[in-house]
Amino acid sequence: MSDKLETLQLLTPKAVLQPISEEAIASVPQSVLEQGMVRISHFPFNVGRESRISQKKGTFFRTERVKRTSQNSSNDLYLADAGRPLNISREHFRIELRGDIYVLVDRCSACGTSVNNKHIGGRDIGGEIFLKDGDIIAVGVGTTPYRFKFITL
Repeated sequence: MSDKLETLQLLTPKAVLQPISEEAIASVPQSVLEQGMVRISHFPFNVGRESRISQKKGTFFRTERVKRTSQNSSNDLYLADAGRPLNISREHFRIELRGDIYVLVDRCSACGTSVNNKHIGGRDIGGEIFLKDGDIIAVGVGTTPYRFKFITL
């Protein structure tokens, strides 16, 4: 295989997450978005909440947790959850590629995850469900506004 072809394969995403609600768009750091989508170029791909939201006099403030160690991050994508109550856990879900099958694994989140309205996990239980191109992932309880479309490339 040529060096250029190997480089192209490394740089080409395998799938993307497309935020499809206003809240989902606002939850993704702008530095991560490419053409309105989140690149997934390796597996497993971990998603969770990094920020804390606090409220003072009716106004919400976003504060980032300070990392005091050089250990690897527990997530590949950190989402900001401005909801009350929170929908996104610090280590919420993971997307795995098993052979040619995509699997969403709830990482024992508090509120769970839904794929096309089929809910898994929540209450720190976890669970997994197969993913296919075009599936809608809802992060949190059934009424969560954090919705993403999973697109395979």
